[in-house]
Amino acid sequence: MTLTGNPMKSQTAIAEPIECQEITKERLMQKEKVSIIISLFNCEIYLEELYNSLTACFQQMDRDYEIVFIDDGSDDNTFATAARLIRDERHAKLIRMRSRFGEASALTAGLKNSSGEVLIYYTARVRINTQNLSRLLTKLDQGNDLVVGWRYPRKDSRLNQIVSKIFNKITGKLSNIKLHDINSGVMVMKREVLDNIDIYGDLNNFIPVLAKRQGYKVTEEKIEQLPGKFRQSKYFREYLQRLLDILTVLFLTNYSKKPIHFLGFVGALFTLIGAGIELYLFVYRILQLGPIAGRPLLLLGALLLVIGIQLISIGLLGEMIIFTHAREIKEYNIEEIIETNNE
Repeated sequence: MTLTGNPMKSQTAIAEPIECQEITKERLMQKEKVSIIISLFNCEIYLEELYNSLTACFQQMDRDYEIVFIDDGSDDNTFATAARLIRDERHAKLIRMRSRFGEASALTAGLKNSSGEVLIYYTARVRINTQNLSRLLTKLDQGNDLVVGWRYPRKDSRLNQIVSKIFNKITGKLSNIKLHDINSGVMVMKREVLDNIDIYGDLNNFIPVLAKRQGYKVTEEKIEQLPGKFRQSKYFREYLQRLLDILTVLFLTNYSKKPIHFLGFVGALFTLIGAGIELYLFVYRILQLGPIAGRPLLLLGALLLVIGIQLISIGLLGEMIIFTHAREIKEYNIEEIIETNNE
């Protein structure tokens, strides 16, 4: 069969639908509903200011939105103040937790009780300029999946800033993600990001790391922090908990499906060191160079051997558990599927 016609005209006809598709996609992105999920705890003093600035900001953007307040067990008048503010507001919702369950639980409750395809999450304790949220939304519309709010300049205590900087440095090095303020508590993201991430405890501080692990595009944007009264981290227990959280995320993102790679390596290392110590003492005693019964090195070698064997055993048990539940585990994330019909 011979095809006739102007080739240039055919190319133009093909190109036009692609261009139209891109414009349509951009318009759909702009019209997507935004859900602002805000975790509240004892913030009645500046709650009205926060609410008014949020509504003003999104009315100026002319974008469909909803505000979801989560009162995480406040013991002041936060809930009553929030209830009064949203009484006649069709864009707002208030959820009251029975007790203080933490920010991760508040975010999960907000996710289940919101309907927007774009989510803005932040905790009221960080005190940000809500007018800057449009910057994060713009960054999201540029093709990113999650945008972290980088508090700049910081207005909280110098100690908090130092601790946060160390935390971000360690997390960035271990997870290979370059962000200045991973734990800022301010994020704008597509709903599908949280649909594919399980968070609990304090893992809400590591959502960017977990999202990056799933292959989502993660970036950051500066957002102004307002002056106010901020909680200061001053207890050793809090620093220890943060360190343990970092180790938890490191394990979950790298060894969740192959625990033997981590536990087996550490266990084998301990076992080899312990065996080396015991072999040295054995030769030492055989050559009659002296007694070994009361030497601490003997106990150290035995201890390392026992710990090493236990770690390897735990790793193998973890492998057995994962093997029996392998069909239920989804460690991948599909972005797109293209099929061709050759019929």
